[in-house]
Amino acid sequence: MKIASFKAAGAPSYGIVTDAGVIDVAKRLKAYPTLKALLSKGSLDELKALQGERTDYPLKDIELLPTVPDPDKIFCIGVNYATHLAESGHPTPPHPMIFTRFANSQVGGGQPMIRPLESERFDYEGEMAVIIGKAGRRISREAALKHVAGYACYNDGSIRDWQRHTSQFAPGKNFAGTGGFGPWMVTTDELPDISKQTIATRLNGVEVQAAPISDLVFDVPALIAYCSTFTELAPGDVIVTGTTGGVGAYRTPPLWMKDGDVVEVEVSGIGILRNPVKDEVTAAATRAA
Repeated sequence: MKIASFKAAGAPSYGIVTDAGVIDVAKRLKAYPTLKALLSKGSLDELKALQGERTDYPLKDIELLPTVPDPDKIFCIGVNYATHLAESGHPTPPHPMIFTRFANSQVGGGQPMIRPLESERFDYEGEMAVIIGKAGRRISREAALKHVAGYACYNDGSIRDWQRHTSQFAPGKNFAGTGGFGPWMVTTDELPDISKQTIATRLNGVEVQAAPISDLVFDVPALIAYCSTFTELAPGDVIVTGTTGGVGAYRTPPLWMKDGDVVEVEVSGIGILRNPVKDEVTAAATRAA
C-alpha cells in the first residue's frame, strides 16, 4: 500500500493512495486520526479492508503533508554512502553519524522547500527514509525489519554554511521548511528487500545523484539496531538513511538550489518526491497573497 498524509479542504487527514485517487482513512477509522496514531495503537492490517473502497479525492485535489507530520523522533544519518564519504573526505566511521531534525523543518511532496534569508548555500540530499511501525528497544539486527512499517523518499535539504559552523550539524538541517518528506509511505510487503532498490536525485530535470540502496555503509537493520540501543524507537519515528555522492557542495563550482528550481528524489518502488524551491521572502509573499 501507498499511505499519504494530506490536507483536503483545509483539514488534515491520511489515506491510501491508489491509481484512482485517495481513500480517506481518518474519516473511516476515527479512533486513529493520524498515521502516527494508527501505527501506535492499531495495525496496518486494518487498512487492507479499506483498499477496495471508493476513493474520496483525486490526488490533484489534496495537499500532501510530510508522510508522518508529527514524528516523535527524526534521526538523520550522515555520510552513509561510500561515494559521499569519498567526496567529503571523511574516513569510514566505526559507528553511524547521527543528527536530528525537527518536524517543523519538513514539507510534503509538491510543497516548496524554503531557502532561508540567512544563506544562499541551500543543498539537496536525496535519501530514503524508514518509518518505524513497531516500538522497540535494543532491537537485534535479525529482528530489525519487523519493526519497519514502510519507506519513503526524503530530501535532507541542507544550509551548508550553517551546518559547518561547528562539528554539530543540527543548525544547518533545521531551518523551517528545508526538508522534503514523501510523497507517501510504501509498506514493507511491497518492498521486502529495500536494498534492491535504487535512488536518484534530479535538479531541474538533470540527474545529480544516483546509487543503489545496497551501497549504504550502515544498512537499515544496522541503523535500527544502533538507534534502538540508545533510545526506544516508537511508531512513527523516522530514520533518514543518508545521501549518496553528487551533492552540490562538492561540485566545481558548487551547485546550490535557488528560487524557481524544482528538485526530485526518486526511490524505485516508492515514487518521486518533487518539490519546488522558493526563497523565504517569495514564500512569505505568496502566503500573504
